[in-house]
Amino acid sequence: MSSLPSAASRAATGARRAEALGARLPPLLVAAERVASTVAQGVHGRRRVGQGDSFWQFRPFVVGDTIARIDWRQSAKSGRTAPHGWFVRETEWEAAQTVGLWRDSSPSMRWHSRLVPLEKRERATLLLLALAALLLRGGERVMLIAPDERPLAGRAGLDRLAAMLDSEAPAEIGLPPRVRLPRHASVVLIGDFLAPLDEIQAEIGRLSAIPVSGTMLQVLDPAEVELPYSGRIRFRGVEHDGDTLIPRVESVRTAYAARLKAQQSGLAAICAAAGFSFATHRTDHPPEAALLGLYTALSAR
Repeated sequence: MSSLPSAASRAATGARRAEALGARLPPLLVAAERVASTVAQGVHGRRRVGQGDSFWQFRPFVVGDTIARIDWRQSAKSGRTAPHGWFVRETEWEAAQTVGLWRDSSPSMRWHSRLVPLEKRERATLLLLALAALLLRGGERVMLIAPDERPLAGRAGLDRLAAMLDSEAPAEIGLPPRVRLPRHASVVLIGDFLAPLDEIQAEIGRLSAIPVSGTMLQVLDPAEVELPYSGRIRFRGVEHDGDTLIPRVESVRTAYAARLKAQQSGLAAICAAAGFSFATHRTDHPPEAALLGLYTALSAR
């Protein structure tokens, strides 16, 4: 046991990491925890009594795990130095309590209109972090749906999640990557979901076949909902879809509203068929209601 780091060295490492993170993301983390605290006052925790007995897998030790959870026999077989060679034994129950989180980082999420000062991606990130804060407070584990990411736990897990989101490279498409997820876990997908419905249906179908359940939240700028323009407007594409010149925008507003409604109805139908829930959120609306909806949807499952 001599290889275990001392409490002082662990604290110093944690302090340096927190300081580095705090230099980059204080407004976002503070805002996320404020929103989470507001919602937490009106909800009950999702934590359930008991642990599973059926072995699921050994996984690498991650930030937020306690030393007591390490399986020393399996860790000794790795032949690697601590803590990279440490392994934790997971049961089926713990796997079922993992919540996978994803927010769209494609170019369309970096847009905002003059009606609201923040990008869709900023609101999506805020909601993801606030939801993670609520789940971690309840003793659950979260993981970012991204290549090579592992479940996280505790306050350190929230800091780690924020750091990963801060360093995440922009995605080319607005769909979650295909990564390994625990069976019977839950997932939360946050994006604008303006891609063709058949592409979205294929991805949701793949997730439901794992199987996992979950919820989808469509985040839109108010201008995308209302199309509040008039006259001759050139709309510039942001995801390889080219520009569109419309001589009189007001003449297409009704057709645009019908097209958006059809997209949302299609998303709701795709989610219902897969056992997912579906909701929408505008960036000019307070985030607390959307967060409460996400948390309630997870609790219902």
